[in-house]
Amino acid sequence: MNGPDPKNPHPMQGFPQVCFIKNTVKNPNILVGDYSYYDDPEDSADFERNVLYHFPFIGDKLVIGKFCAIARGVKFIMNGANHPSAGFSTYPFFIFGGGWESSAPKPGELPYKGDTVVGNDVWIGFEALIMPGVKIGNGAIISSRSVVTADVPAYAVVGGNPARLIRRRYSDEVVQALESLAWWDWPVEHISRNLPAILASDLDALKAAAQASKENSAEGAGLP
Repeated sequence: MNGPDPKNPHPMQGFPQVCFIKNTVKNPNILVGDYSYYDDPEDSADFERNVLYHFPFIGDKLVIGKFCAIARGVKFIMNGANHPSAGFSTYPFFIFGGGWESSAPKPGELPYKGDTVVGNDVWIGFEALIMPGVKIGNGAIISSRSVVTADVPAYAVVGGNPARLIRRRYSDEVVQALESLAWWDWPVEHISRNLPAILASDLDALKAAAQASKENSAEGAGLP
């Protein structure tokens, strides 16, 4: 028993509102890990409609890790939404032509925040809004309708507009251990065998599961 097929766009039979995102995105600048899903009764397969102002000539990427849960209506605003703001006016005269194109900003003058990156095992709640260049750490929780304008630490819970830290799920020592164990990178067979340890909050049990995974991998490779 090794869980659902990660290549099946709709892994829950008879329930198409949940979609494994990786199987339906076509934009090469949207990179999604296995088992990350989008839940939307209207059209879960069209996740890309929620990635806004994502123009290919800018080249920024949306990167989403493995085992993420993304609720209905979550939006990602990409760098194409930015306007110049150093001068008196933010109006984009140059896009309309008619001579105004002479005011086009030079390369590097438009604000650019870099790639937007969502870690592994992240839960993003209903209608949350993620702004350009935000980095969300592993195991974070984004509350419904939050507006995330700044990076979110691993295993933090944030909410509000702008999103603020509500609490940290675990101590720094536990977070460091969880990121080192990185259960989301284990072989799926080992994940399946150790779901109780992954779903609980017993760090020793998770460490024991990780050690067993290493030993099984070594045996399979014929290593001493």
